[in-house]
Amino acid sequence: MYVMNNKQRQTLNKILEKSERSDIPWSNIESLIIALGGEISEGRGSRVRIVLNDVKAVFHRPHPGRAAEKGAVKSVRRFLQEAGVIS
Repeated sequence: MYVMNNKQRQTLNKILEKSERSDIPWSNIESLIIALGGEISEGRGSRVRIVLNDVKAVFHRPHPGRAAEKGAVKSVRRFLQEAGVIS
């Protein structure tokens, strides 16, 4: 069981929505991953390395905006499935 606050639960619910949203702040996604027990490390440029339940992924932080694009939200959803967080 994961310990998430309301904001993190809302972020997870937004990630699970079909069709993908483009208004989820990337910082909220990172906060959710940390709450789920994940580790985040900086890569080159805007890259972010994430490890959760021994599953690794590299994402790009959005810039100049702060919200994740639909493709990134879809990738985060797939990552959470591979990590066993959601089915």
